[in-house]
Amino acid sequence: MNIIVAIDGSHFSRVAVDRLIERPWPEGTRIRVVHVVEPFHPEYAAWHANYVPLALQAQKELVDAARIMVDETVDQLKARFGEEAVEGEIHEGYIKDRILDLAESWPADLIVVGSHGRKGITKFLLGSVSEAIMSHAPCSVEVVRVKDEPDEDD
Repeated sequence: MNIIVAIDGSHFSRVAVDRLIERPWPEGTRIRVVHVVEPFHPEYAAWHANYVPLALQAQKELVDAARIMVDETVDQLKARFGEEAVEGEIHEGYIKDRILDLAESWPADLIVVGSHGRKGITKFLLGSVSEAIMSHAPCSVEVVRVKDEPDEDD
């Protein structure tokens, strides 16, 4: 079985990884941890060219932080499933599109994502990655829902 687990560093994606770890999977299951960084568009900063280097540096920092997050998640999953069963990847692109492309090209049997549970205008403005993946995935999708975000003290 080929499983993609899409992470974003949120409490919701950490819970999705925990749920993946808790369950038994068939022998030979392979897991691919995926994080997608949205691309930077220099044309958005064209009104002031001095901001382009700063924006490019910020993009690099996002990718660097993503590498740490993916590596930590891969290590956690390898401890449970073994060295050969887990790999991690960082991609740049539009999150929904990139995850769907990866699921089709690998091919994945299952995509696991955490749901932020956005509603109303927030969902309208930000969209729902999990909803788009459920609607268009070439395989099964498991959306892990969490009732509430943890308190600051958790």
